[in-house]
Amino acid sequence: MSDSTTTDPRPAAIDAARHTAQAVQDVGAKFMLDMDMYGEVAGLGYQGLGFYIAGRGGVLGDVEHVEVFEAMTFFPAETVQAGWESSASVESRADSAGRFAGYAARWGANNVADGTEGLDRLAELCEKVIQAADGSDAPLFAGWRDLPEPDGEPDLVVHRMNALRELRAARHIAAIRQVGLDPATAFMIRTPYMAGIFGWPEPSEPPAEIDKDLWQSAEDLTERAFAADLAVLDDDELVELCRLSDALIAAIP
Repeated sequence: MSDSTTTDPRPAAIDAARHTAQAVQDVGAKFMLDMDMYGEVAGLGYQGLGFYIAGRGGVLGDVEHVEVFEAMTFFPAETVQAGWESSASVESRADSAGRFAGYAARWGANNVADGTEGLDRLAELCEKVIQAADGSDAPLFAGWRDLPEPDGEPDLVVHRMNALRELRAARHIAAIRQVGLDPATAFMIRTPYMAGIFGWPEPSEPPAEIDKDLWQSAEDLTERAFAADLAVLDDDELVELCRLSDALIAAIP
């Protein structure tokens, strides 16, 4: 992980990490929530969250479900195990990952508006961050980085933005662990409305204030760690990254 505890990222990098957080999160989330995708893979034999677990986790290879759970963290262990094991007979892990990336590319081609400003430049900036990042404790990011990339501009931008999403997610997981916050509690603070989909029981009461404070501390650590990743870009490039990320989100219905 980028060592934000001993090296202070430049203010411009911290600002960019904060500014791009929503775009980095949303682009990947949008294709991952495409119901047409899940309808199609159901015909192949995927059940429930099986394709999500196998498609996203397939970059790890033929590993035990525990490794997939550790990499994803914010799902119940039982959900990950069920999805990983039920998908094993559908196709290989590599094929699941390739299919998942293929749907991301198709989603980009179908949903990023023609003529969106600076797609090629945004892809270049993302690549610079992706290639320089330390993936040693970001296994889903490292696996996604090794996948073949699509050719079209919208497809490629979505592919690389999802790489940044996996990178930032890994930094967030490390931060959650560093502050000692239970991942299930962190999930309920951030996205309680998704509890049922992920397999968590609906929260019976709001999170405690002390947990909200821990979550904010983890967010601050995440921003610093992701800023250290973005710091490979100079200040002008960071401004470009923010502007073009905004343009990308604005171009998606």
